[in-house]
Amino acid sequence: LLVIEDYPPLQQSLTKGLREADFAVDATRDGKEGLWYATSNEYDVIILDLMLPGMDGLEILKKIRAKGLKTHVLILTAKDTVEDRVAGLNLGADDYLVKPFAFEELLARVRALLRRNYQEKNPSIRIKDLRIDLSAKRLWRGGEEIQLTAREYALLEYLAMRAGETISRSDIWEHVYEFNSSASSNVVDVYIGYLRKKIERPNKPALIHTVRGRGYRLGA
Repeated sequence: LLVIEDYPPLQQSLTKGLREADFAVDATRDGKEGLWYATSNEYDVIILDLMLPGMDGLEILKKIRAKGLKTHVLILTAKDTVEDRVAGLNLGADDYLVKPFAFEELLARVRALLRRNYQEKNPSIRIKDLRIDLSAKRLWRGGEEIQLTAREYALLEYLAMRAGETISRSDIWEHVYEFNSSASSNVVDVYIGYLRKKIERPNKPALIHTVRGRGYRLGA
């Protein structure tokens, strides 16, 4: 996720809360820097304030869409007029949240946009006998609940959202780690190993597959 919000207390609380919800988050308080982040990296959702120094949110949104980027954008604003909401939506915003708001509502809207991003409307994903509850962030295989760390779950959820697709290591790394993370792409292989130890069963079909030279695929 990318958070572009200039009010320090709100930016800090959003970033902290989203990371605690197991999201990888980049954040900035400047409009021009926000545009650079948005156009230089691939994000699932951008949380965008309208009143920003350097460049306002609507201008950022306009430039993002002019470049053909389809990243989902959730606008945050203190402006509550119909005209302001219509302006943002007409420029290509996907959702709108008026300040002040409950963090739980923002989190629910972000998760809804993520499901839309991967054409997944159901908050629960099933792959053979593996079931993932996206809302509660819990999973079971064959009725047995499996405990994962936050990082392991983030990796599994990303693979599950694109189940059946072969995903490169670099693509996984970009979506599971922040832009300024010191982790290397080799960490992906390590965490894939952790997931296999917890998810795979000796007498059941493998679900996590290595596609030589290309990456990994989650599926039967």
